[in-house]
Amino acid sequence: MCGIWALFGSDECMSVQCTCAMKIAHRGPDAFRFENVNGFTNCCFGFHRLAIVDQLYGMQPLRIKKFPYMWLCYNGEIYNHQTLRKQFEFDYQTKMDGEILLHLYDRFGVKKMASLLDGVFAFILLDTANRKVHVGRDTYGVRPLFKLLTDDGFLALCSEAKGLIDITHGMGTPASIVPFPPGHFEVFDLKPSGKVQSIQMEQFHCCRQQPSHAIYDTVEKLPISLDEELVKSNIRNLFENAVRKRLMAHRRIGCLLSGGLDSSLVAATLVKLAKEEKLPYPIQTFAIGSDDSPDVLAARKVANHIGSEHHEVTFTAEEGIEVVKEVIFHLESYDVTTIRASVGMYLVSKYIRQKTDSVVIFSGEGSDELTQGYIYFHKAPTPKAAAEDSIRLMEELYMFDVLRADRTTAAHGLELRVPFLDHRFTAYYLSLPDEMRVPRDGVEKHLLRESFKGLGLIPDEILWRRKEAFSDGMTSLKKSWYTYLQEHLESMVNDEDMEEAYKRFPHNPPRTKEAYYYRQEFEKHYPGRAQWLSHYWMPRWIDAIDPSARTLSIYKAEKDQ
Repeated sequence: MCGIWALFGSDECMSVQCTCAMKIAHRGPDAFRFENVNGFTNCCFGFHRLAIVDQLYGMQPLRIKKFPYMWLCYNGEIYNHQTLRKQFEFDYQTKMDGEILLHLYDRFGVKKMASLLDGVFAFILLDTANRKVHVGRDTYGVRPLFKLLTDDGFLALCSEAKGLIDITHGMGTPASIVPFPPGHFEVFDLKPSGKVQSIQMEQFHCCRQQPSHAIYDTVEKLPISLDEELVKSNIRNLFENAVRKRLMAHRRIGCLLSGGLDSSLVAATLVKLAKEEKLPYPIQTFAIGSDDSPDVLAARKVANHIGSEHHEVTFTAEEGIEVVKEVIFHLESYDVTTIRASVGMYLVSKYIRQKTDSVVIFSGEGSDELTQGYIYFHKAPTPKAAAEDSIRLMEELYMFDVLRADRTTAAHGLELRVPFLDHRFTAYYLSLPDEMRVPRDGVEKHLLRESFKGLGLIPDEILWRRKEAFSDGMTSLKKSWYTYLQEHLESMVNDEDMEEAYKRFPHNPPRTKEAYYYRQEFEKHYPGRAQWLSHYWMPRWIDAIDPSARTLSIYKAEKDQ
């Protein structure tokens, strides 16, 4: 996890522009650097470093003797860098995983380079010999990237939009700032003036495609058969492989553990593999909630079962309400369910940073989208409709769950790893017949649960635990986080405000007082930037105005079961 920032063709004083890059300093608390580009005084890279791999040569922009005309700034982890280095016999100068980008680009060009990377990344690669700037982002947008481009060709890029909103430029009209699309790369011509012109924008991978790097993977080609036992075996092998490759780190590894199915599978597999790989420390797991919350009790059971060094972070509704404004600033979003779910993750990340030495944090994001884990999938009219919605959710992850997971951890200088979004694992799961992936016998994620049945990896009651609405799982059985929020925000927004909401906020007008309050706070930090969110996250196939599972007729909180 790092923060990257770059300008090409700035008309303004560079030392003033550079202050904008300090707004993402939280992403890289270990070191930072600004560097001008030789021959292009109005082009500059900024980098905030969180040191995970290669402590000595890990500063960026990365430049090596073999390619003196290349400059690379990237944020991410490339899990197959050693494999590719051996496969193509590249001569490395550093131990950095990112160095592989320079060698692949030199040999194959940017498209093949991007498609061969097994990992999560956002990159800015400048080639001064060919006067090109290349920009790209991983398949699911696990690593963030925003772009500002003016009509006269001034380009600014940053890991978070907050590093771009105060950038000044010579155009009379405000420049749009947009999230860079996941799974794409863009090529710009670099003019002698330092300004750029976009000449190519192309997708290099989508979630349904078998990734190009699969042929070099440590797990051999899988047997192609729809025999259910074989399918379950493939799911287990690919999932374990996804966790194993993510052990690449020089810093301590920990895991978020809510006591739900997804985080429990990640934590259990992580502890098992850490022992096999002989990591010199026990894996720390972290749960957050009030004292009697279902999540904390379930997480405790899992931690005892797997033998992790478990930490419980207690949280009150008052503490949660207190940080809502900070959370909105970090998220750069006003999506209701994203903000609700981010509060707990933000507070647990703060605890990890302050009280422990774990820096690389595993988490269960992506599973609900991939395996049809949301309660509303029980209402899907057909397996085909459910499969299509699963793909939609995967493609929108960068606006919702992945955005939440990145910003809440990066706010405290932690690095997130999400094995459920492994390219091979997701491509395989999505290739299975629609009928195989739907909820079965009234249980969502049935195939995933069945795949780990009878192994003793996690306790049976956790393996078959129904999905909790985050607001129910994290807080007291007596009163949920959802209820606390509604009561608190009811007094913050009046009925007249709600009547005017459609006029004041024509794009995604808020339909509840809670949504109105979040939007108001968002506009204080990011006025006129509502377009960053194309729509609110909402359940499908039912008429909902609130995203919480607890508002659905099919939902049963744990206390009701």
